[in-house]
Amino acid sequence: MARPDLNLLVTLDVLLAEGSVARAARRLRLSPSAMSRALARLRETTGDPLLVRSGRGLVPTPRAVALRERIGPLVQEAEAVLRPAEALDLGTVARTFTLRTSEGFVDNFGPDLVARVGAEAPRMRLRFLPKADKDSGLLRDGTVDLETGVVGSTTGPELRAQMLFRDRFIGVVRNGHPLCRGTITPERYAAGRHILFSRQGLGKGPIDEALEPLGLTLDVATIVGGFATALALARASDLIASVPERHTGTLRDGMHSFALPVAVPEFSISMLWHPRMDADPAHRFLRACVRDVCAERRTAPRLTRNSAKRSRDRSR
Repeated sequence: MARPDLNLLVTLDVLLAEGSVARAARRLRLSPSAMSRALARLRETTGDPLLVRSGRGLVPTPRAVALRERIGPLVQEAEAVLRPAEALDLGTVARTFTLRTSEGFVDNFGPDLVARVGAEAPRMRLRFLPKADKDSGLLRDGTVDLETGVVGSTTGPELRAQMLFRDRFIGVVRNGHPLCRGTITPERYAAGRHILFSRQGLGKGPIDEALEPLGLTLDVATIVGGFATALALARASDLIASVPERHTGTLRDGMHSFALPVAVPEFSISMLWHPRMDADPAHRFLRACVRDVCAERRTAPRLTRNSAKRSRDRSR
């Protein structure tokens, strides 16, 4: 059985309200002949005459009278569904949004983000999931509402992305470590024992690539999958952790941080979401909060590369 033309609902609503083909045609800006054809289609679809002639006018059949009570609210509801969303009342939004982020993001930006959302939308909750990989399947299937990280080759092409900030790798050691004193040359840095951060357990990273032209390699003592783990090990030993600066601001409290003595490219941290959430007012509010918090949240003054540059100059 063919599906009925739902556009006929609007036509039927106007015909029953006006009781006249001519007046209904004027109201819908159609010609009388087009409206007559529409009435013929309605009669065929419903199996009822709907409107029959009585003198000079038309009167509704019993079926038309019964439909009139239902058709008006039905058309109004359909029109409401298709209207743009009304202004969001944040005080009444009772939703839980799931964010997949690195542990460093939660440590550094989570408290401010929760506070900002809570101040304007007290019934909105944030659920943080750890980011163990770059698979975008959780965004596609709706398990995750928003994600932060580096946009890479494994990111789904249909996903939306917006850059939040730039970050860079720095070196971190415990206070009192030998690298706290003197000039940190590439040779001194590479000679120490290192903690390598890699979620995939890979043995090489961008720092290794920067050291290769100098004929240097890192002496890797251990490989970890999280910034907090790397810094905890460095805090309790003579191991060297090389971690993103902005992602680890609070985690590095009480430790000695330094600019790397080699040039390692910076990288961009973005937020990602599925296109189906583009127009959702509550999701737009959440994205705005994430943007604002990342823009306002500042780490300690950035380390300069002057000491690293002087080190390279002296080594020459």
